[in-house]
Amino acid sequence: MTEDLSPAERYAAARIRNAVQATALAPFREMYEFGLDPFQIEACEALESGKGVLVAAPTGSGKTIVGEFAVHLALGEGRKCFYTTPIKALSNQKYADLAARYGADKVGLLTGDNSVNADAPVVVMTTEVLRNMLYAGSQALTGLGYVVMDEVHYLSDRFRGAVWEEVIIHLPDSVTLVSLSATVSNAEEFGDWLDTVRGDTAVIVSEHRPVPLWQHVLAGRRMYDLFEEETDHGGRGEAKREVNPDLVRMARMENQRTYNPRDRRRGKMVREADRERERRQRSRIWTPSRPEVIDRLDAEGLLPAITFIFSRAGCEAAVQQCLYAGLRLNGEAARAEVREIVEQRTSSIPTEDLHVLGYYEWLEGLERGIAAHHAGMLPTFKEVVEELFVRGLVKAVFATETLALGINMPARTVILEKLVKWNGEQHADITPGEYTQLTGRAGRRGIDVEGHAVVLWQRGMDPGALAGLAGTRTYPLRSSFRPSYNMAVNLVKQFGRHRSRELLETSFAQFQADRSVVGISRQVQRNEEGLAGYREGMTCHLGDFEEYARLRRELKDRENELAKQGAAQRRAQAAASLEKLKPGDVIHVPTGKFAGLALVLDPGVPAGRTGGHRGHAGVEYHEGPRPLVLTVERQVKRLGSIDFPVPVEPLERMRIPKSFNARSPQSRRDLASALRTKAGHIAPERHRRQRAAAADDREIARLRAALRAHPCHGCSEREDHARWAERYHRLTRDTRQLERRIEGRTNTIARTFDRIVGLLTELDYLRGDEVTSHGRRLARLYGELDLLASECLREGVWEGLGPAELAACVSALVFESRQTEDAVVPKTPSGPAKTALAEMVRTWGRLDALEDEFRINQAEGVGQREPDLGFAWAAYMWASGRGLDEVLREAEMPAGDFVRWCKQVIDVLGQVAAVPSSEESTVARNARRAIEGMRRGVVAYSSVG
Repeated sequence: MTEDLSPAERYAAARIRNAVQATALAPFREMYEFGLDPFQIEACEALESGKGVLVAAPTGSGKTIVGEFAVHLALGEGRKCFYTTPIKALSNQKYADLAARYGADKVGLLTGDNSVNADAPVVVMTTEVLRNMLYAGSQALTGLGYVVMDEVHYLSDRFRGAVWEEVIIHLPDSVTLVSLSATVSNAEEFGDWLDTVRGDTAVIVSEHRPVPLWQHVLAGRRMYDLFEEETDHGGRGEAKREVNPDLVRMARMENQRTYNPRDRRRGKMVREADRERERRQRSRIWTPSRPEVIDRLDAEGLLPAITFIFSRAGCEAAVQQCLYAGLRLNGEAARAEVREIVEQRTSSIPTEDLHVLGYYEWLEGLERGIAAHHAGMLPTFKEVVEELFVRGLVKAVFATETLALGINMPARTVILEKLVKWNGEQHADITPGEYTQLTGRAGRRGIDVEGHAVVLWQRGMDPGALAGLAGTRTYPLRSSFRPSYNMAVNLVKQFGRHRSRELLETSFAQFQADRSVVGISRQVQRNEEGLAGYREGMTCHLGDFEEYARLRRELKDRENELAKQGAAQRRAQAAASLEKLKPGDVIHVPTGKFAGLALVLDPGVPAGRTGGHRGHAGVEYHEGPRPLVLTVERQVKRLGSIDFPVPVEPLERMRIPKSFNARSPQSRRDLASALRTKAGHIAPERHRRQRAAAADDREIARLRAALRAHPCHGCSEREDHARWAERYHRLTRDTRQLERRIEGRTNTIARTFDRIVGLLTELDYLRGDEVTSHGRRLARLYGELDLLASECLREGVWEGLGPAELAACVSALVFESRQTEDAVVPKTPSGPAKTALAEMVRTWGRLDALEDEFRINQAEGVGQREPDLGFAWAAYMWASGRGLDEVLREAEMPAGDFVRWCKQVIDVLGQVAAVPSSEESTVARNARRAIEGMRRGVVAYSSVG
């Protein structure tokens, strides 16, 4: 082909090739066996040119390649790179990957549990570790050139999301930021914010899935394609997909079938299992059991598979069901390999604890190629499951949705049992974003030609709604950033109050709030331009017409106020006169369609008035008296207060015959004739109009005098000016309303910061821009209950406690029960620990009252929740040296939860131990001893070493 080029074109092509070879990207690309995708190349080129990058791409698309290129650049430039992840397991995994590629001497790890080679040029860490480094001004930041924030969409997380924004805002300007995100619908908005706070940032968005995804519904023995023609399974948006008509037809027929839930057998309700069996017999469609699903996928070559079950107990039950059904997905060679790996990885766990942890039942499932994966499992067990799954030795995993968050466990098939999950408050439909995240695991790059997402048929399922979930591939990134007490003292310590306030106003949360009022702000600007024109139109050469217009408005408002008072008084008088009417009274209706002479048939007085009179035909009326009358025109009508603007007095009285029937035309004619004869000659007394209240009102007299004395009163163009002034007033009022709406949305973060600073000043943590010794202690305490922990140290609540008792008290700062409405009073240690826990709750009550005073609202994610004592007894027992079997039995919680809470207690104990204290204080020493007591057995085990 080069022979067809001219010499000049060959020369230009050679220069381009040489330029490409001279980049850092060229040797980096050679490190991989596969070619890079266009979005990866675009992001790497932007990074090499000195720009920050935001990469938003589907799960499994390979966006971490861009993060690894940042590592490559840092090492090539002799600078540092920090690679941050949201969870420790992902940090461990990334550390292993990078250490294998670049050598263990160049890569370190920093999490709450582990510190490995922390001075290495490349360090993998959790995001909180980097945040703490920034606030502490750590020397480790020296020479930092790049920071990779993996799974940056975590900043939407309600509990931890603020940490991501803190890091982005506070990183030195010299650091290049690489942000890796799942596909979000507002990546450009997030990129605009990064551009504002971090400088030039390239936004690279890829919707393309490297492995096409096919969507199915499994119903009975048949696997239905969700879409009629899956031409857009790559997610490129090139074709419109229609829901499979066979699936729609089946769903319509099945959902129309009626099964009587009150079928009875031998006088008792039919059991659920019996109803299910009968339904299967009467229908070709049913929801397959878990073993049936795995067996079916195995037969069709669609394993390995991850089945998402939104329940820990459901995951464990699924494994047992498969074992009872006799499923075996591994041969003898694979079983032996599984046993060897498991025994090697669990060798650090004490033998006496293996039975307590359900080790042998777990191993039986693994040998058959079946496992559960959820947060309640021991971390070691979860890591083994992940390793075996990646190696292809576990082929069916039953997992909760936490598996979808970052862990590299792609499968050929993903199964969703239901499209509803418990969100902590109620059972709610999963969102399109959650569906995308879960099904994103399907399809292993470089292994599978295509991935499959299978949703199990459930009675009542709507294929159209499912197609909507599957077709909406993106979800918006929403900031969850809120200032905290620890954040406030750290900011003031570094920047002072004014600069801290300005920094917080650069947060993504404020950026989004400000964006939401852009349209309102534009309207305000247009209004202000209009006000300038109106102001010019009402200018008077004789004086200040704005002042004159204000006097006119005040006069008009006062007159209207008095008029309303007069009208209300007249209505009250009219209602009182109507209440006095009796059947047989002849009255004159003053106005309305039925004005004239009338005979009262029924006064229509509401219940409870004048002896609780009930209306005509037993109807009670609650809108004032509504008399039923016969007019001289022979009409029987029920009138209302609108027909009586003035009081009414009876003109005469008539007897109403007992035989009178309002529905009889003859009865009405006879009585109307008698009415004309009786009272037709009586002229109604004219209502005397009362003297207007305005005539005697001093304020009105003052305003009229001020108007006459004003210079503008004599202007020949006064009424023209007045029209412009009225327009000016109306537009000013509308503009103020818009500004109030803007004010409610803007500066919200800074206002919250001001309230927090006010409370901290009240408690002597801050004095203006000065951080007191109490404030410096608070700056070292990170956590949801940072201020409570600081107050406990300040007031000596934990003084005199032993190590195990201190562990029990600290557990109340981190633990949160999964049952929000737990009526059982938690068991706590007796003696000094019990006293200290009670004092912690009292201290929290005092802080809670103070937060109310400063309008700090926990519902907005700010403030101190009540300490939870539910883990105090377990922490006390474990720190006291009790065995795992006894502790788990007493705690009534899974081993994984126990280990996780222990590690969080250890983390806070470490903070307490590091806080400067007086020489006579025993808290720091006992905190270190408590850490030693808790970091043992399964809690001490580390997968990285």
